[in-house]
Amino acid sequence: MNILRFFKYHALGNDYLVLDPADSPCAPDPVQIRKICHRHYGLGSDGILYGPLPGTDGAFGLRIFNPDGSEAEKSGNGLRIFARHLYEKKQVGEAPFRVHTPGGTVECTVGGAGRLIRVEMGKVSFDSREIPVAGPAREVIHERLTALDREFTFCAATVGNPHCVIPVVQATPALAQKYGPAIETNPAFPHRTNVQFLEIIDRKNIRIEIWERGAGYTYASGSSSSAAAAVARRLDLCEPAVSVHMPGGVISIGIAPDFSITMTGPTTPVGEYAMHPEVLTQDVTL
Repeated sequence: MNILRFFKYHALGNDYLVLDPADSPCAPDPVQIRKICHRHYGLGSDGILYGPLPGTDGAFGLRIFNPDGSEAEKSGNGLRIFARHLYEKKQVGEAPFRVHTPGGTVECTVGGAGRLIRVEMGKVSFDSREIPVAGPAREVIHERLTALDREFTFCAATVGNPHCVIPVVQATPALAQKYGPAIETNPAFPHRTNVQFLEIIDRKNIRIEIWERGAGYTYASGSSSSAAAAVARRLDLCEPAVSVHMPGGVISIGIAPDFSITMTGPTTPVGEYAMHPEVLTQDVTL
């Protein structure tokens, strides 16, 4: 097997490896993904962005893999990183362009010499059929679930991928790390779910702690920011423009009356890596 070339970026501490199909015509399989993303046995990352792939109507195609080997429908930070990568490789400029993911097609705009990316994330839905959430068709607002030793009130939403947003007085890493795994795999969520613990700072600022489906505790997430802000707006707890504070930093979210989301945040290149093929043949239990 040839040496694989990866480009690593992070978005507020949420890091991804970009793998170009021109360098690897076949996407890595789940076992390979787990080895590549492992923090000790591989390059280490919160996922792999595989693209650009052929898209429809001139859009760039993108597949997004979680570090556990599963495939994500959409990732806000991943989309910003992919947009930055296309810009760095001079495949796009500062004019808007579109990226197609399994969770929908979005419009991206690169600004600030590549340092600030705006993504039109699409419309958030609270419909149980679209998220999905088990049970009858309904808006999933102010429902209850039990995780381990505690009962929570939650709202569910999708922006192309599923989210469980739990309003709390104080969002802490301990909450996400303790209860996130149990909520991610709760039977109410047939496709598993991303989890956000939501704290309202004021009407222009919210704070979230994140447990990401397939990745675990995460410093930042663009789709989580989008979903949490939309829930806060749906509950009339914030204004249409809100700053989402996370351990890794702040993302700006704009919420239209129909709950279409505009996400704006930074990205940072980390480096280019030539991964030795022996990484993929090592016999380790992951």
